[in-house]
Amino acid sequence: MKRVCLVCMGNICRSPMAEVVLRRTLAERGLGDVEVDSAGTGGWHAGEPMDERALATLADHGYDGSAHRARQFDPAWFAERDLILVMDRDNLRAVRRLAPPGADVRLLRSFDPAAPEGAEVPDPYYGGRQGFTDVLRMVEAACEGVAKHLEDH
Repeated sequence: MKRVCLVCMGNICRSPMAEVVLRRTLAERGLGDVEVDSAGTGGWHAGEPMDERALATLADHGYDGSAHRARQFDPAWFAERDLILVMDRDNLRAVRRLAPPGADVRLLRSFDPAAPEGAEVPDPYYGGRQGFTDVLRMVEAACEGVAKHLEDH
């Protein structure tokens, strides 16, 4: 069984949205045996539900993120995860600093063939509702690419 972890800063916006989307994308492709979870590089939101705007954006598009509770990434997880997908370069650096040799840590949008090289999922936290919709579109496109990658490997 493969395991994928999605990582952002606080685990209340981008990475939990990506977790919900990737889980459904994989199930729709018959890859329900892939385990998906998410975490933040920081722990200040640990135990909290997803940001209300993220939840509402997911719900508006037919997703359910109500079960999510934030947690902080644990370096011990490298031994249990096959692929770590981060939302931006800051979190990429933070996770790679913790990573053992050979850990597969990448930007999520590197799986979107339409995204420019090095493209990030921007943090919508300090913006308006449109930022969450934009993030959802980016995440959906990247998750299709992740699913294809997992099918092929």
